[in-house]
Amino acid sequence: MSIQLEILYEDYNIIAVNKPEGISSISENDLHLPTIHSILQNKYSQKIYVVHRIDKEVSGIILFAKDSLTHKYLNSLFATRAIKKNYTALVHGVILEERGRIDKPIREFGSGRMGVDEKNGKRSITDFKVLKRFNDFTLLDVSIITGRRHQIRVHLYSIGHPVAGDLLYGNKNIQSRIPRLMLHASNIEFKLQNNKNVLISSLLPDTFQKFIDVLH
Repeated sequence: MSIQLEILYEDYNIIAVNKPEGISSISENDLHLPTIHSILQNKYSQKIYVVHRIDKEVSGIILFAKDSLTHKYLNSLFATRAIKKNYTALVHGVILEERGRIDKPIREFGSGRMGVDEKNGKRSITDFKVLKRFNDFTLLDVSIITGRRHQIRVHLYSIGHPVAGDLLYGNKNIQSRIPRLMLHASNIEFKLQNNKNVLISSLLPDTFQKFIDVLH
């Protein structure tokens, strides 16, 4: 089965792809399964450089470089936090404050699961603001100051508002009733090497939008 990827932005050096949920950014255990990276390498018949990744269950924007110099440049932007990334998240429960910051250290606990550890974790900062409240859910715009694995998922879970549909963080019986992990990489903003500003946006996919359309 061939997977058609939506290209959100492309120039001589960079490709930004709209990743569907359920496909890995790069190869994991089964090297035969298609990934966003492998699809792009086949499409362009050249080496494509991985800059960052988003979780398999998450949809939205992911960047790749076409050459080693651009790869190094983009990596430096991520390392110095000069790239601004925003996510849209639907979480369980009603968050009353309009905005907030979660500043809790995170470390890996094994089996791919991350968690807050005040003593041994790495500092992790997540900002959020409320977009819309429903009876039992809240829609958030989330930005991450640091980029730890599962950071948004762990942080929101730690304040009692796990991301809807997250089978790893939250009550599995409740989470399994939701069709997908309700987390989407919606915006990314950075400067090119010529200092031109680039803002790339991705609309919520139908699998996300249709779920919130029927909420009250």
